[in-house]
Amino acid sequence: MRTSNGQSVCLNGNLVSTTVDARHVSKIQKSLLPSQAEFLDSIMFHGVSGFSKSLKLIHDLALYHSDVPFDEDEKSALFDLKILWEGFERIGQES
Repeated sequence: MRTSNGQSVCLNGNLVSTTVDARHVSKIQKSLLPSQAEFLDSIMFHGVSGFSKSLKLIHDLALYHSDVPFDEDEKSALFDLKILWEGFERIGQES
């Protein structure tokens, strides 16, 4: 995605000049849509560690402190939460 000044927004939210040399090209994974960049900026602003802890807490409450039986949909939703909190943990370690 190109900004008005000709730069690209990349997965890590940074602007990358269109004249990036070959050493840095491998770091550019994917251009983001504006809504994706805004979402990631919001997460980074509020703090990924807080999001990670919240998602893990919700997961653990549902799994260990609930009498609700789990079918495939519920198991899939809990696994999705696990993927999210672990992803936020990795992002927090890299930043």
